[in-house]
Amino acid sequence: MSDKKALILLSGGLDSATVVALAKAEGYSCYSMSFDYGQRHRAELQAAEQVARHLGVVEHKVIGLSLDGIGGSALTDSSIAVPESPSEGIPVTYVPARNTVFLALALGWAEVLGARDIFIGVNAVDYSGYPDCRPEFIAAFERMANLATKAGVEGQGFRIQAPLQNMSKTEIVQAGLRHGVDYALTVSCYQADEHGRACGKCDSCRLRAAGFAAAGVADPTRYR
Repeated sequence: MSDKKALILLSGGLDSATVVALAKAEGYSCYSMSFDYGQRHRAELQAAEQVARHLGVVEHKVIGLSLDGIGGSALTDSSIAVPESPSEGIPVTYVPARNTVFLALALGWAEVLGARDIFIGVNAVDYSGYPDCRPEFIAAFERMANLATKAGVEGQGFRIQAPLQNMSKTEIVQAGLRHGVDYALTVSCYQADEHGRACGKCDSCRLRAAGFAAAGVADPTRYR
């Protein structure tokens, strides 16, 4: 096992699974973290565990949160419908402060582990309008991380790595296949049922299906 450790945010979806494979290919010992945050698509948590086992992470941790307690998103409030057609501006599937909260908790575990690299699968090409997926956000969080931690103050700084930042969904699929990702294990749908079957209509489903189609490979997604 490599002394070079990486903490990876693993949702159980296509992008984050690819990030685990890329970090592993770079020689990192991989630790993954998922969040049970009150999301309506909780099947992604089982997918995350399966992906972690398949890709050989050292330890996979699931943290419980209650972002549904503040609501404000179609992913955490069942009274808000998940859009099934493209929309303008920031979509209602945006979860307020989600990536900020997730990265903060990942930062804490990374400091405990002695990991200096935190990976996240955000993407600026197919990012669906989410403000916390932009390169400016990632750079700002990295600066904060090195101001707010003992490791950062003592000169053992953190890097927030977003290797998918400028990749299309097609390029992400191709990269994952090169590094052994089994995308049949992943769940990307915003309203997947309890068995992980996708709706085929939400933004996430559309982007995922288009990525496989453009890559010229069979889509392994299970649809209901």
